[in-house]
Amino acid sequence: MPINKELFSKIKSGANVKVFERVKEGNKERIAQFSGMVIARKHGSEIGATFTVRTTLAGVGVEKVFPLHSTKIQKIEIISSPKKVSRSKIYYIRNLSKKQTRQKVGSAE
Repeated sequence: MPINKELFSKIKSGANVKVFERVKEGNKERIAQFSGMVIARKHGSEIGATFTVRTTLAGVGVEKVFPLHSTKIQKIEIISSPKKVSRSKIYYIRNLSKKQTRQKVGSAE
């Protein structure tokens, strides 16, 4: 999936995104979705650029690193984007509760 420049600018720290990726299980292929908050974006828009998405599943924090230019990613939906985040890497979110995260970032995880 070629990602356009408009989407590049919207994938930033604090944004809630839904990533649809193709997963191969045996001979079958299905689309898995992973939704959460972007906590980091690395290497700008070059070939090796990545973004890290964090969510809580069954009370356990889960993070996935997605390459921006991966052919496995079918589409990326931006659910919400924060007005202002004070840092480019918001790793401190790992130690906060959902309520504290909403207060700091301005959007729910």
